[in-house]
Amino acid sequence: MINTDGNPQFLNNFLDYTTSILNKSPATVKEYNYDLNRFLKYMMYHLKLTDEKNFDAIDIHNMDLETLNRIKLDDIHAYLFYLANSCQSKPATRARKTASIRVFFKYMSQKAAKPMDHNPALNLESPKIGVRVPRYLSLEESKKLLAAINNEDTRNKERDYAIITLFLNCGMRLSELVGINIKDIDFDEAKMNVTGKGNKERVIYLNKSCMSALDNYLAVRPKTGIKQGSENALFLSERLERISNRTVQYVVKQELLRAGLDTNKYSVHKLRHTAATLMYRYGNVDIRALQVLLGHDSISTTQIYTHVDDQQVRNAVEDNPLADLESEYEKQKKFEI
Repeated sequence: MINTDGNPQFLNNFLDYTTSILNKSPATVKEYNYDLNRFLKYMMYHLKLTDEKNFDAIDIHNMDLETLNRIKLDDIHAYLFYLANSCQSKPATRARKTASIRVFFKYMSQKAAKPMDHNPALNLESPKIGVRVPRYLSLEESKKLLAAINNEDTRNKERDYAIITLFLNCGMRLSELVGINIKDIDFDEAKMNVTGKGNKERVIYLNKSCMSALDNYLAVRPKTGIKQGSENALFLSERLERISNRTVQYVVKQELLRAGLDTNKYSVHKLRHTAATLMYRYGNVDIRALQVLLGHDSISTTQIYTHVDDQQVRNAVEDNPLADLESEYEKQKKFEI
């Protein structure tokens, strides 16, 4: 649930627009609300329109179009500087907030009932984000994780095994897994529909491991006593309602611990990294196919999964077709000996 009580009307109008016209997901709209609420509070302080010393207590409810029109690109830069230095925000966080500010001012200058007289974010650049190699489980660690679940004797063994199997084989996001309904699965065609970021649907194909894990889970999935509204949910909690993000995160953490794997290094999202990496490394998956499979809008996002380790680099050099050719000098040297 998004709290919009203290928002100015133009911000709530923007949030309605992103939901109804841009079809943004509830999670994205919630981020917009948080990011822009903080941004507008800072602008009230920065433009000296409030005497409030407590940042969280700054009132933006009565902020109007005249105030927005005072905001310039330099003021936005000042906010990003504040985030980097006073809040110690990481580049990725600042980049997300920059994106929120951009789409907001684009709406306010072009789509709003009473548009601004300029777009201060028109030439706003996004903070540069360094490319980080994603952490992932090796093939052996992945097998170890699945084996640990298989060897345990717990009430939710089949459910938890199916959850981990889908993460490791399909590379789906946490929200996508939690949102799966039984009707989304086509058992005859071995595929399922999932809803990803921005409420975009895509098809995920299921291999034998996934189908087997789902069959085993559905054989023991409760059929009675399920809470109203969760009857069609694939994965259920012990309270017989749709499993939550937090519960899945807890399940994954516990299974990682049982497998003797470092929970400081690995998490739910690292299982997505693992699936993408293993498919790219062992499945000869084209990067475009990987992009579709993971539900990425931009192929640049997918490219982080094409990382290679030192051994791969060494192997690439060793596999060069010229690797075994000797120079005439080396041949002569051997002959003389």
